[in-house]
This record gives sequence, structure tokens and C-alpha cells, in this order.
Amino acid sequence: MQTTIPEPLVLIPGLNCTPALYAPQWPALAPGRQILVADNTTDDTIAAMVERLLATAPERFALCGLSMGGYVAFEVVRRAPERVTRLALLDTTAKPPTPETNAPREQMIALAEKGAFDNVVTLLWQKLVAPDRLADETLRLEVRAMAEAVGPSGFIRQQRAIMGRSDARPVLRTISVPTLVVVGAEDAITPPDEAREIAGGIGTKARYLEIPGCGHLSTLEAPEIVTAALRDWLA
Repeated sequence: MQTTIPEPLVLIPGLNCTPALYAPQWPALAPGRQILVADNTTDDTIAAMVERLLATAPERFALCGLSMGGYVAFEVVRRAPERVTRLALLDTTAKPPTPETNAPREQMIALAEKGAFDNVVTLLWQKLVAPDRLADETLRLEVRAMAEAVGPSGFIRQQRAIMGRSDARPVLRTISVPTLVVVGAEDAITPPDEAREIAGGIGTKARYLEIPGCGHLSTLEAPEIVTAALRDWLA
């Protein structure tokens, strides 16, 4: 009897995040499957992040990205669609940056350059999770630990990459692989209407999942729901 080997899975973290972003999902997804986590702390453009990912990834793979990880995933699909077997887009947007969205990023870069990266992490925390989770000290420390691991230099490079990203909306209609679109109902950074735009642009290949009481970090805020959705997506 022939055994089917699951396709490899590439995970892409978001801004100021490390592989720990996907720690709750790892035990359920890893058995029997090769998993790689993309390095997006080294480069200051989405294009360079994609080149690094494609150079290290297997020939074909399932691809999952959260927030900035979604921006990278869209560019992977634009450049090498034949290598992606399925796609998961968590708490992200296909829209391009604007002067209005880039202005606060410039302010955070300025703070980090002045040695106030700790303030940046504190400010970001206020938007990253649902209001009811702001008092969750365990979650706050997990998020802070990831940010400290990325560090101010990595954070600045990532922000520069995000600010220079392309409009991914034209990519949506080209996506023909099974796609999971997940968003927290209380995501203040990439809200549900932007996730619905992604799912609608992809069409019948997309499954849309909105998680009540969840903010921007769905893998950590609603780990069981996200894990179950990813398992179904990979099945």
C-alpha cells in the first residue's frame, strides 16, 4: 500500500514575530510533514524576502502567512504560482500601502531609531489583540518576547518592506489553489472587510473564517480554532 507524503508547509511570520507565532499549531501540523519558517527579519523589501523564501523552500509547498506574512505570500504567488499547492492568509490585506497607512509606520521607525523600541512594542500591543485580551499578561509577554527577538533593526527593515509592498489585489483572481482566509472579528489592523475582499477576489477556491472575540494575532488568540482550520485546509 502506497503512503502519501504530505506536502511541505512554509509558515511566514508577521511583523515583529518569530516562529513562536505558530507554536500552538505546530504539534498538530508537524507530524509526518516538513515545516519551514521563512526568515523575514534580514531583508528590507518584500521582493528580497520572497527570493530568500523561494531559495530555501522545497520545490512545491503549502504556504501560510499572517499579516506581513500574507504580503510575502501574495508576492510568492505572483512570482512562482506553480510552486504553491495551497494557500492560507491570516489577518492580512491585499491592499497597497498609502501615505495615511505609512505615516504611523514612519513614526514607529523614528522611535526605534531613537532607542525607544520598548515604546514601539507597547504601542503595538494596544492594537494587536482584541480589547478583552489586553489584560492577558501571558499573551503580552509572548508577544513582547517575539518583538525582542526580532529587535529594533529587524523591525525597521520589516516596516520598510511593508511600506514598499505592491498592490496584491490583481493577484487574487489568479489564485486557483485551495485557500483559507482567516480574520479576527476584532482585528483593528486588517479588519474583516479586508479579509472578505481577499476571499471574494479569489472566489470559489477560498474558504472564509471570521473568529469572534479575536484580534490580529489569531494563531495566539484563538489557537484551537486556527489549528482546526489549518488541519482541514491541509487535509
